Amino acid sequence: MGKQRKGSKSPKRAHRLHDTPRSKDADHLRLLPRFDELGGLRPGVSKTVSTDTGVPEATAYGVASFYHLLARPDVDVRVCTGLSCQMAGAADVEAALAGAGAAVEGCACLGQCDRAPAILRTDAGGGGHFTPLQAERPGTPGAPWGEVALPAVHLSPDSAELAINLSGAEDAGWSAHTHAQSIGPDATIAEISAAKLRGRGGAGFPAGIKWAAVRANRDRSPIVICNADEGEPGTFKDREVMAQRPHLLLEGMAIAARAIGAAEMVIYLRAEFAAPRKALLTAIAEARDAGHLDGLSVELALGHGAYICGEETALIEALEGHRGMPRHKPPFPTDSGYLGRPTLMNNVETFACVPAIVTRGADWFSGLGLGEATGTKLYPISGDVARPGVYELPLGTTMADLLAVAGGVMGGALKAFSPGGASSGLLPASMVNISLDFGPLQAAGSMLGSAGVVVLNDSRDIAQATLTRARFFRDESCGQCAPCRIGTQVIVRMLEQDHTDADTLERVCWEMEQGSICGLGQAAPIPIRHLVQHFPADFSGK
Repeated sequence: MGKQRKGSKSPKRAHRLHDTPRSKDADHLRLLPRFDELGGLRPGVSKTVSTDTGVPEATAYGVASFYHLLARPDVDVRVCTGLSCQMAGAADVEAALAGAGAAVEGCACLGQCDRAPAILRTDAGGGGHFTPLQAERPGTPGAPWGEVALPAVHLSPDSAELAINLSGAEDAGWSAHTHAQSIGPDATIAEISAAKLRGRGGAGFPAGIKWAAVRANRDRSPIVICNADEGEPGTFKDREVMAQRPHLLLEGMAIAARAIGAAEMVIYLRAEFAAPRKALLTAIAEARDAGHLDGLSVELALGHGAYICGEETALIEALEGHRGMPRHKPPFPTDSGYLGRPTLMNNVETFACVPAIVTRGADWFSGLGLGEATGTKLYPISGDVARPGVYELPLGTTMADLLAVAGGVMGGALKAFSPGGASSGLLPASMVNISLDFGPLQAAGSMLGSAGVVVLNDSRDIAQATLTRARFFRDESCGQCAPCRIGTQVIVRMLEQDHTDADTLERVCWEMEQGSICGLGQAAPIPIRHLVQHFPADFSGK
């Protein structure tokens, strides 16, 4: 994929803090896959990988040690420490497994929040293969863990009309792809722009603008990348799209590739997602056999356990075989991304929206949203809720309506909720009528983000929940920039103290927000500010 000819110069890339001379990108492209094949960073493996790839051993070791799943291959079981799993007794599960003699440790969110507490078992032989499981509740008879089937995606009772992504039968015939080819690239991009499709992965950037920018650079071998590294705590919607409707993702990516003049497509999938990987591989083979991918190559590249690789430039660094550290921008990936080429990157849900827009038109899509919003949205909801799962509803649905569809709060009255994953903080029950949309949440000092909703009842300690998330950001910081690297550690230490000064906390949060390179350091202060602002009683109890 995109190999350079021997002796050619590496493409120019954005300056990075503490950048060091690197081997040719062609050597690095084989680095992480080779570590995968050899079962991770075991004794002697870095030397073997160095010999096989030509990358210096110290560099190879340094790259592999960045990724949790490669750096700790001898861990038998990883227990999710995400908020939903913590509330469901993850700490007790970890203690029980350790007591049973398992090599166990906590890990970042596994994207299994709807069946918490979740664990990840390393398959025999390593090789980057992992099985997501659901732990037995503490005290439950039987084995300490067991396999579970993926649940069906939940849809609201009146959502028969909302076939944008998941309702109704899957169209494996690729009629939207055929129609897009008949109207041509310019008309296709115009339809996406007119639909006002915004990225469904976090930032909400208009897809049409991004597509048009890459098409303008089509003379420089553009590439399409799907960000399927769904790692935001509380989020598991893309998991279900890939597991249950993989052709929607592939068709959306193929439409995008034809529109921007790309011949290569890559899906960067987190290694923890076993069922989605199987479904995607089957769908890719079916699409190839049907001739839908003629002239297009598709590669499924596995992530290796690094939340930061959800950031687009960190993902590109990982694909190129480097540590997943975000780049400075500009240049933006649309101009200089993977191997210096124009790169179109959207997430799974965004690409899955494309076929219906192309087939039914921008006006139809726009009419599905509420208020200023357009289209539908997949809302994953977990925590203290009766029916956790993924719900497809009009974008702009209120938190109150989503709660009603999901069966209401369990174990008490509503106390707090996250509207968009860990990065969105926790809002109080008094804001339950807020629209789960980009604008209203931003105005409230939060964000829609990945739309990962976590519900907390009135028995929960918001200070403890905030500390859980602060520890996540500390552990997942790539360490590249000082405001984030140091700030996340300082915040955790302050929250662990018996008495925490709000003014000092705010100063640290401001420094992180203003000085961090990427969204992790910029968003990590949001939960802290929400604790102080919305839950003073819980905060003063520290």
